[in-house]
Amino acid sequence: MTLRGALWLGGCLVSQLTSSLSLLGPMTIKVELQKIGILGLQLIWIFLHFIVSSFYFLVSIAMTLESYLISCGFLRKYNHLDIDRVQYLAIVVESDEAYNTLKIIELLQWLESMGIRSVCLYDAEGVLKQSKDIILKKVKNASLFQETDEPLQLNCKGFTLEFISASDGKEAVARAASFLLKDKWRKTNMSGDSNQCFSESQMTEALKAVGCGGPDPDLILVYGPSRCHLGFPAWRIRYTEIIHMGPLKSKKYGSLVKAIYKFTMVRQNYGK
Repeated sequence: MTLRGALWLGGCLVSQLTSSLSLLGPMTIKVELQKIGILGLQLIWIFLHFIVSSFYFLVSIAMTLESYLISCGFLRKYNHLDIDRVQYLAIVVESDEAYNTLKIIELLQWLESMGIRSVCLYDAEGVLKQSKDIILKKVKNASLFQETDEPLQLNCKGFTLEFISASDGKEAVARAASFLLKDKWRKTNMSGDSNQCFSESQMTEALKAVGCGGPDPDLILVYGPSRCHLGFPAWRIRYTEIIHMGPLKSKKYGSLVKAIYKFTMVRQNYGK
């Protein structure tokens, strides 16, 4: 169709629409225009939704391909990880996904093969703690983490696991508060000073005294839909990097390697 023909056809359609609307009353015309406007907005929304969905679909394909290339060793920069920077790693899992014990065991086996030696497993409801015996049995050389005053040794033999939940954090705060109150009451009776306030260092010492201190993870990997630490004890993540890994069911070895590699490349500055 030529440009002149298209203009003639458009003019005919406009004139026909105008004549049709002229036969309707003012209220009817208003209702019809509202329907046309709503239909136009719906079409725009469908178009935008299609564009966004297509974009994320292409991103997921690219990430899957990249993960496959990393797993196969084609991207050489990921073949040499500075694993010394990951002294203590924490895995945070949504409680609903924590029931998939096989996925958790496979994830831990990947970490052990990469050279990670100390891992903390956390979910809010304590599902992982209930599966503790199965996990310790299935993961080679795995043992329970025992808190000591000595610094973590990355090259030590074995694979240590710590299991915590939200209830551990609440219990730790309660026990630490009780310890501080008893200590304050004792010092008040000795000195007569009742205006003593608790400091951050005193709280840290109290948590260690009641056996709830624990090392600060260098890195937390969050598996699940939520992009947060899901209630992981706040006093243990003061300098911790947190990376969201997506759903546990779609975990990939290449994505795990990439996350740890990104952490090892980050320069951390600690304030005074």
